[in-house]
Amino acid sequence: MNIQRNWVTPITAGAFLLSAVTGVLVFFHADSGANKFVHEWLSWVLLGGALLHTTANFAGLKAHLSSRRGQALVGIFVVALALSFIPLGGGKGEPPFMAPVRALGESNLITLAQVAQVTPEQLRERLGKAGVHVNSNQQTLAELVGPDVRQQMNVLGRVFKPVE
Repeated sequence: MNIQRNWVTPITAGAFLLSAVTGVLVFFHADSGANKFVHEWLSWVLLGGALLHTTANFAGLKAHLSSRRGQALVGIFVVALALSFIPLGGGKGEPPFMAPVRALGESNLITLAQVAQVTPEQLRERLGKAGVHVNSNQQTLAELVGPDVRQQMNVLGRVFKPVE
């Protein structure tokens, strides 16, 4: 296979830059817009570029892996990968803000209105503008929009948005 380094290397470098920046943003929960989507889906370009780059430079890779240092360094990453499958603590790690979001989602609308510092009527109006139909102030956000916390967060963002 004749793989041209003059295009494989820039693709790999560009995809690495994109994946590294979006990965850092996602890690620190500072992502916005399409950052997470771009990170998850365009990282496939990085994987493809890395595979093509490895193929184009296979002789050099073999030389690195024939040394003790190369074997040790790759071995460290293989061990890290294996350890990454060991469950830690209570299952899936969540950002610390998830507990309060869940609590808001399970609170009735009267409590939610108090937290948002609006009247229940104002809250119902904001929810209506967000496309959420309310029958009673005793309902919870989770009852109104479902168990999907991401959807609850989207609605909470509209409820807590200051009036312009």
